[in-house]
Amino acid sequence: MKSILSALLLLSFMSCNSQLDGILKKGGISTKTKAPAGSNLSNEEVIRGLKEALTVGTNNSASLAGKVDGFYKNPRLFIPWPPEAQKMKDKLMALGFEKQIADFELSLNRAAEEAALNASPVFVDAIKNMSVQDGFAILRGADTAATNYLRKTTYSPLEQKFRPVVKEAIEKVEVTSYWNPLVTTYNMIPGVKKQNPDLDAYVTNKAINGLMILIADEETKIRKNPAARVTDLLKKVFGNQP
Repeated sequence: MKSILSALLLLSFMSCNSQLDGILKKGGISTKTKAPAGSNLSNEEVIRGLKEALTVGTNNSASLAGKVDGFYKNPRLFIPWPPEAQKMKDKLMALGFEKQIADFELSLNRAAEEAALNASPVFVDAIKNMSVQDGFAILRGADTAATNYLRKTTYSPLEQKFRPVVKEAIEKVEVTSYWNPLVTTYNMIPGVKKQNPDLDAYVTNKAINGLMILIADEETKIRKNPAARVTDLLKKVFGNQP
């Protein structure tokens, strides 16, 4: 069910419980699966726990990642200037483009925040291959076992599906309107290596990594802090660890 917690957080932007029954059935989380021997939790409770974990994750992750400055003013999530273009940044700073650079970095973070608000369907598959057996195994794992499981099993498909959402967000907040004048100015400097990083890919990867950080935080909190288990079922699920 720890898998649950992290699945739920990664699913934080999904629309609500009314969709969950279909998602669980479609995702192969069957009520016929047997809980591991010695467990005090029934399979039904694990599935219900997924729903409640999803609710907790929706409230917590959406409020953190999707709000204004959710990325920009969080030092752990902040998306900086693309590192492969650091020489470009240094040269432009020397030429007095500090404000334009700051505006561009702000736009990168606004794109990630915007994507987080509009990416609900992207995360449906995050629990698609997570069986109840996986849930019990992760329940007994390390503090971020669920997060690690999701990172390993869903990062690549999430990246593919998240990128179009980020691209749309980049267009909405007009990232390129800040970037194009900077790269054009820099590329006109004699002798420099022309720069044009893939901003869609960059923001996509940073946005997913930021979500994983929030997932790990939330998973650890629910595992270690009884006060974070806001429903009776969560108390039962997370109180049944050996």
